[in-house]
Amino acid sequence: MVVSTEALVGIALIELGLVVMPGPNMIYLVSRSVVQGRRAGLISLAGVGTGFLIYLLAAAAGLATVFALVPEIYVGLKLAGAVYLLWLAWKALRPGGSSAFTPNALEPDRPRKLFGMGLLTCLLNPKIAILYISLLPQFVDPSRGHVGAQSLILGLTQTAVGVLVNAIFVITAGSVAIFFSRKPVWARIHRYVTGTALAVFAVKLATDRAQPVAAP
Repeated sequence: MVVSTEALVGIALIELGLVVMPGPNMIYLVSRSVVQGRRAGLISLAGVGTGFLIYLLAAAAGLATVFALVPEIYVGLKLAGAVYLLWLAWKALRPGGSSAFTPNALEPDRPRKLFGMGLLTCLLNPKIAILYISLLPQFVDPSRGHVGAQSLILGLTQTAVGVLVNAIFVITAGSVAIFFSRKPVWARIHRYVTGTALAVFAVKLATDRAQPVAAP
């Protein structure tokens, strides 16, 4: 195999951990699904999935090589991503913070705009950039060769996990939002758990010394 089973399982588990943490994608998809229905949420998710693929193609085309050659840019973006994740953690943990399943007020949109907003939300999401720039290269094994192919396979695995889990959020958003509105204690627990996880991940990201692998 071009990619080891351990690498596939590792990237899948990390993506699972990332996708369940409240971020721009989850907040937008949940809000859209609660306000406008599952169909609108799934159309928005199609835009998010397209954003995943755009990042993946950029990574496979050698984006990691740029950061391997100019490590200062890589470190700067990684630290900026850590600060962003800490900000998300503070939003969840601060007194009076809100859960991702507390929907934002959104006006109903047409399918084309739903797709476009999902795509834009994904492309501007630092958490996704962090995944491809900082984490994905750590699972690439140069000794196996085909660095580009490894990045592509790992990225497709990440995309599949991300889209599947987000689809579950879209389908269940209304029910979960109602549950949390009726059970504020569970809403607080959800905020504290996800906020703590975000903070831990931010610290790990900021202190990690791994570097991107340049494609041959």
